[in-house]
Amino acid sequence: MDRGGGDAGSVAAQGAAGYNPRPRGAFWEAASWISKGAAGGGHGRGGAEEYALTGRHPGQRQAETVKLIIQVPCFNEEQTLGQVLADLPKTIPGLDVVETLVINDGSTDATSQLARSMGVHHIVELPHNRGLAVAWLAGIDACLREGADIIVNTDGDNQYAGDDIAKLVAPIVNGEAEMVIGARPIEEIRHFSWLKKRLQRLGSWAVTVFTGIQVPDAASGFRAYTREAALLLSAVRPQYTHTIDTLIRAAQKNLKIRSVPVRVNEKARDSRLIASTRQYVWRQSLILLRVFTMTQPLKVFGLAALAFLMLGLAGCVRFLVYYVANGGSGHVQSVVISAGLIVVGFVVGMIGLAADMISANRELIEDSLYRLRKAELERWNANRAAAARDTGSKREAGDAPQALRRGGTVV
Repeated sequence: MDRGGGDAGSVAAQGAAGYNPRPRGAFWEAASWISKGAAGGGHGRGGAEEYALTGRHPGQRQAETVKLIIQVPCFNEEQTLGQVLADLPKTIPGLDVVETLVINDGSTDATSQLARSMGVHHIVELPHNRGLAVAWLAGIDACLREGADIIVNTDGDNQYAGDDIAKLVAPIVNGEAEMVIGARPIEEIRHFSWLKKRLQRLGSWAVTVFTGIQVPDAASGFRAYTREAALLLSAVRPQYTHTIDTLIRAAQKNLKIRSVPVRVNEKARDSRLIASTRQYVWRQSLILLRVFTMTQPLKVFGLAALAFLMLGLAGCVRFLVYYVANGGSGHVQSVVISAGLIVVGFVVGMIGLAADMISANRELIEDSLYRLRKAELERWNANRAAAARDTGSKREAGDAPQALRRGGTVV
């Protein structure tokens, strides 16, 4: 889907608990969250079983039920959303509750009305087309606030087979993974050109090289996350499609990542996200380089510095060879060029060291933000449960998580 930016709007939240909190901040002001789901309480699973099922460590907030929320980012998906929602499973073995959430990313058609008419449990309204990454992140935040233990992301264009969601979440339910990627049968997709299939393979290979994790389909947006994984990966706003950068961050944070084969449906329409293959490859390549540089700066700058130093040393060797062969005359330009390359290599190496220290600080900030978001989400859910238990009270349930604010945009 071809998605652009947007400004702030207003937010309204309506829950079965019967309260109407009004979060502050630019992002939540730009979203109207209409929730029809019921609030949850606490349960008594053992620590090991709790972590295996939900990704939570012992002592964290527990729920009466294991809840899955399937989120569907949409931009003008009136023609396909009905089939997407109809194919979503209502029950899944190992899960107690299955709910759906639609993120309407500034659609100008009847996407929201269709979602309501089909009984979608939660709807996030963005007043402008803000982009797939922002829509994905808005959905993750809403799912976390609704107490999701597992979150599945699928597309509104009916690309993925809804029946495969049970297969997608199975590794999480069985405690085998914290993030699961649905691997499409790339070679069997008829509407993919030969070039697109090769580029998909090349991109997945590049991500595998950068992360060290075998990923058959790195560009797939059909994914499942535990609650903890979603919290970790949503600490930093992703770029463009969210698929590549979240995968690299997941590998950096040592999350257990699995891939499962999934089916795809026949092509319903052209992609709005990919205006052209060239543009898509260029933007994804920049994201891959940017995220890898942010997470592994010493490796990136170290390799670049080593290349300059090796070229400089090669020039010095060349000068020495000719110096001896010619009796000490000529080829002074080799010394000048080599000296320049060695200086550049040294400077690049120093930049790498500085970038590595900055990256360490960034990781500390991300960890602090993650802990703060988790604590405030727990407070949000506790207040919501209290409001549900005390329906006669006028006490306000509390503000939306303040830790979701970053640089004037809350996500």
